[in-house]
Amino acid sequence: MTKFGEIISINKPVLIDFYADWSELEPSLDTLRDVAAALGDKAKVIKIDIKKNEVLAEALRVKGNPTFMIYKNGEMKWRQTGEQDANTLIGLVQQYV
Repeated sequence: MTKFGEIISINKPVLIDFYADWSELEPSLDTLRDVAAALGDKAKVIKIDIKKNEVLAEALRVKGNPTFMIYKNGEMKWRQTGEQDANTLIGLVQQYV
């Protein structure tokens, strides 16, 4: 939890993908790679395994999979559960750059 606080407190957008390996809806790693490549150093893109981080997922009330969140300066700016394509995610993150 402390490390999560450090990650989301930076002065650039942080896109987080809460996922579980067992889900067929889990977006491919390629989608997140495309997002990270398009944004470069303007934002961070992070995947967090729900099963390995149950306390954090519970604290953030992550119920669906995948759940995406965008944080900036420690504040949640956007949240959506369900599959998203790379272009949608890129556009959303760019709003907070």
